[in-house]
Amino acid sequence: MTIYWVSRLPVRMKLRQVVAKNLRRLRQDKGLSQEELADRADINRNYVGMLEREEHAATVDMLEKLAEVLDVPPAHLLTEHN
Repeated sequence: MTIYWVSRLPVRMKLRQVVAKNLRRLRQDKGLSQEELADRADINRNYVGMLEREEHAATVDMLEKLAEVLDVPPAHLLTEHN
């Protein structure tokens, strides 16, 4: 878990940031473009970009679908990784 210190108080990434960062990293690790990930998950390519830019928050069902395509447990998308 990444913790940033501001005024001696820890500040954690918001969950939307965590999902966006993990989604982009996992997608790139698999060598997938946003369009390829979207096609495999049967969703709009623009939506993948919006998730990665934190413009939208994914539903639980969407996280499950993306995790299945990325071959990770859904909780992996919600967990901060260094």
